[in-house]
Amino acid sequence: MNSPITPRLPGIRFVHSPGPTHVPDEVMHAMQRPMTDLADPRVAALIAACESGMRALLNSPKSDIFFYASNGHGVWEAAASNLGSDKHTLLIAGSGHFSDQWAIQTEGLGLSVLRTPHTEGQRINVDAIESALRSDSTHKIAAVMVVHTDTASGITSDLLAIRQAIDRAQHPAIYVVDVVASLAATSFDMDALGVDVCLGSSQKGLMMPPGLGFVAVNDKAFDWSHQHAKHRFYWSWFERKSTVQSAKFCGTPPLAHLAGLETSLRLLQDEGLHAVFARHHRLGGAVRAAVNAWSTQGAVQLHCKDPEGFSSSVTAVEVSQGIDPEALRTVARERFQVAMAGGLGSLAGRAFRIGHLGDMNEPMILGALAGIEAAMRVQKIPYGDQGMSAAIAYLAEHTPSPA
Repeated sequence: MNSPITPRLPGIRFVHSPGPTHVPDEVMHAMQRPMTDLADPRVAALIAACESGMRALLNSPKSDIFFYASNGHGVWEAAASNLGSDKHTLLIAGSGHFSDQWAIQTEGLGLSVLRTPHTEGQRINVDAIESALRSDSTHKIAAVMVVHTDTASGITSDLLAIRQAIDRAQHPAIYVVDVVASLAATSFDMDALGVDVCLGSSQKGLMMPPGLGFVAVNDKAFDWSHQHAKHRFYWSWFERKSTVQSAKFCGTPPLAHLAGLETSLRLLQDEGLHAVFARHHRLGGAVRAAVNAWSTQGAVQLHCKDPEGFSSSVTAVEVSQGIDPEALRTVARERFQVAMAGGLGSLAGRAFRIGHLGDMNEPMILGALAGIEAAMRVQKIPYGDQGMSAAIAYLAEHTPSPA
């Protein structure tokens, strides 16, 4: 039945925001399972499967996994409220819009925040983190908190370099990483990287609707939190570290989302994580090939200026002065069924963003690029006419033959 608000469109709308992303049929069907009573042993088995599946995805077999009925901002607050205290400061590394928002939200909790500077178009400034830690002789900084991929800028930072900077400074800070936009799109090994806490949510690489957040916590972070933090009950890791189901979730677990997550994790493992990461890298490369070809007329260009920071999840495209990216987005969505994202923060009104993460393949990305190019033509935005050819050539060269 058609809705008067969202009438049915023939075919499939191409969803190319960096979240929410396309949800596979298998995940949607899993989330439609009938509800059951919470004492059903299948509920406990579902929760255990999600916990073990997340540990496997994160490469952290001993970390505690805490699930929240929340978005990414919710698990930001979970991390901050479990690591903040009246006597300590949380260092939030500048990465762009989302580090700024995390800092604002953390300050809103009444916690002390130290921000490191950020240069637009560049990765996180690792030297600034090390300098701040070296200056902190009394170890007032409790945690170094970083956004792995800032979806506003489309830039992925170097987590190993940050870990090494913490070690060089010989500082005991808890290392916290937001993997909301990078998890299941690029390689992440929590234990090998020396990450103490990582946090994410369901609506991006995990291929689910919004509404489920998680935090993974190792023993170092849990013990520090238990000794020092000023806990807030709903978010508290101490309260949720329990074999009692109602305590794990501070009430009723979000059963439909957990059923979807169990299926999503299985789909990722069935494809093989190396294949998943290679697919995302390939699709991102095709998008950047198209944008570079479009940019020859000077109206659009890649925002990320450091090739080492290119994201496998999302590409931010700057437009020249006088071009309205919001009008372009509207034409792409309403006339050509390609939904992409706009600029945020300092990039608002200056950029659009093309998501290429989650349940996505080569024809989907080519269809999206064709729709965007058609919208640029409608809007009379000058662009190089070899964008589609460049993307096709990139995929032809880099897409492997079936095994």
